[in-house]
Amino acid sequence: MVSCSLSPVQEAIATAFPESLVFILYHVENHTVKMEAALQALKRKKRYEKQLAQIDGTLSTIEFQREALENANTNTEVLKNMGLAAKAMKAAHDNMDIDKVDELMQDIAEQQELADEISTAISKPVGFGEDFDEDELMAELEDLEQEELDKNLLDISGPETVPLPNVPSIAIPSKPAKKKEEEDDDDMKELEAWAGNI
Repeated sequence: MVSCSLSPVQEAIATAFPESLVFILYHVENHTVKMEAALQALKRKKRYEKQLAQIDGTLSTIEFQREALENANTNTEVLKNMGLAAKAMKAAHDNMDIDKVDELMQDIAEQQELADEISTAISKPVGFGEDFDEDELMAELEDLEQEELDKNLLDISGPETVPLPNVPSIAIPSKPAKKKEEEDDDDMKELEAWAGNI
């Protein structure tokens, strides 16, 4: 591939680039060589930089083209498969006609209705004397409900034991006791008066 053959060139330039830079710096610092040699090394450095930029641009272009080719191949495969699917659907539908499908669906609906009618006829009791008047049945049901309600109302029973209040534990004042004695005396007097009249 092209990118594989450009990589060694790129590596060679990249390794030469620092050597050239070291050469320039060494000679400029030591003034051992003329400025002409330093300028030549600097020009070489600029050429290397330009070559590296061109190689990077070329590699990028190649990568974009490779991706474009892959996308084109993918699109071609997709379209090819879509065409095959369309042909298969057309072949499957060649044996079908919308009128035939509609007729088939109507036949299915008719057969379902017939099956429902048969099921209803089979489950209906026939000839067993079970013809009842709905109004009479409702009236009888209402009478039964009323009887049950009356029975429940009459059977109302309270609790078996009625709780009685507690006896007070405090002593009763003596004044009411005198009234009681006075009432008893009055009752006795009335009884004696009645007995004396007899």
